[in-house]
Amino acid sequence: MENPFRDIDKPLKSVPEELKAKVMNDIAIAKLIMELAELFSYNLGDVIETVISRRDKK
Repeated sequence: MENPFRDIDKPLKSVPEELKAKVMNDIAIAKLIMELAELFSYNLGDVIETVISRRDKK
């Protein structure tokens, strides 16, 4: 079995621009989906804090 950490000190290899563009596009789409999910989901910590503070006022 070869030691994978031996390759850390070697210089990085160049990546084709098409592959780099595809990966960056996939990352942007994943980030967009995460931001949309956060936008339409409840922040449960904030909801619980609001409910508790409103109960304390009554």
